Amino acid sequence: MSQANPDLSAMACPHALGDVDLFGPGAAEHWYAAYPILHTEAPVLRLPGEGLTPDRDAYVLTKYADVARVVRDWDRFTPLLSMLIEQIAETGKLAREMPDLDAMVQSIATLRPTPDLWRAHRQQLTDPWVGPGAKRHEAMITGHVDSLIERWIGEPTIDFVSQFARVLPQLTMASVLGFPLEDIGKLEIWGNAQVMSYVHGCGHNNILTPEQTTEKFRLLAGLSDYVRDQVRAKRAQPQDDMISFLTQVHYDALDRKLTDAEIDGIVYAMIIGGLETTQYALVEQAQLICERPGLFDTLKADRAAIRSFIEEAMRLRSPTQGLSTRITSQDEVFQGVEVPAGSTLHLRWGAANIDPDEFEDPLELKLDRHAVTRHLAFSAGPRICPGTGLSRLEQTIAWNRLFDRLDGMDYAPGNTFLHQPGIMLGTLALHLAITPAIIPTENPA
Repeated sequence: MSQANPDLSAMACPHALGDVDLFGPGAAEHWYAAYPILHTEAPVLRLPGEGLTPDRDAYVLTKYADVARVVRDWDRFTPLLSMLIEQIAETGKLAREMPDLDAMVQSIATLRPTPDLWRAHRQQLTDPWVGPGAKRHEAMITGHVDSLIERWIGEPTIDFVSQFARVLPQLTMASVLGFPLEDIGKLEIWGNAQVMSYVHGCGHNNILTPEQTTEKFRLLAGLSDYVRDQVRAKRAQPQDDMISFLTQVHYDALDRKLTDAEIDGIVYAMIIGGLETTQYALVEQAQLICERPGLFDTLKADRAAIRSFIEEAMRLRSPTQGLSTRITSQDEVFQGVEVPAGSTLHLRWGAANIDPDEFEDPLELKLDRHAVTRHLAFSAGPRICPGTGLSRLEQTIAWNRLFDRLDGMDYAPGNTFLHQPGIMLGTLALHLAITPAIIPTENPA
């Protein structure tokens, strides 16, 4: 079970189905108490009147088999973005309900509106940089990890969030895209603004108030101009970075080069997906190590086990707990519950990944678990997160270098384990006591 501080939550810990609220203020402190209740009593939880229109319902799916079936079938369970693309094609306008996806959605509308084009987009445009091709960044990421560790290695305690886990993905994504590192502060502001709806939005649809939406656009005002300036500069003088690549590549699926607006949309998507989730994964992994005596020493001594540790940690504490991303195209039945066509499906990856019908001892971290990558933390199927390669590489390098430089880590005083609001498992601060590794000195004799 995830560390939480229920005493600081606005709601009480659920003990029965009637107590369960996955989306209210303070819900993150109780998610892992709610999931076993849902698995047993309501694996398909109906949210009356919370579909796309007030006359339709939404359903929360918490069983692994159901979520896996949905994400692997694009046609039967229509992605909400696909419906939005169809509206753009018909009207030329975005839905009023989703103005915050402007740049990314416009890019999707022209580059990857269909499953075939989605696959081509990934294979040619993103895989070489953040998917299987992410290995090219190993030296760069290692350099960033080492520089961050060097900043605090002499301190007895650190805030692992602000001094490591939050900064590493920012440095990595800036380097991948080709942004100057001195612009990291801007990247953080824009990244936070882009995910504002997933943090501060209301309900399973992550709806912002008009005031919040205005603030979001105020914060994002400079992003498009900044990206377009970068695109113009890199068209003129290409470098070894992703934006330069996008300015030069001939996109085979459409037999043409990309427009500035399309590159802008791809960069939007990279920032949304490349910052927050890796941060949350690293922070939860640090907590798992602190909570399990002997795990630090085991992983430090057996680096081959780090891969299994990372996968198990993402399964146990999924960075993104759930999203309402699919619509049923026909009448369906999940766990004996009839779900009409046109219903919204909230896919609860955090619950699916600890489903006892799929994982033996689901709340245990098992380094020898069979098929350790079958979790759904990155989703699955044709719309699996395109940055899985980069995120896994960052996590792997981070822990290898941390084990190189440390002989121990534990909780320091002052932790509340309070999580941010929204649908991501984001611990706000994590104070750790660290023990630097003793590096042997050469014998002068």
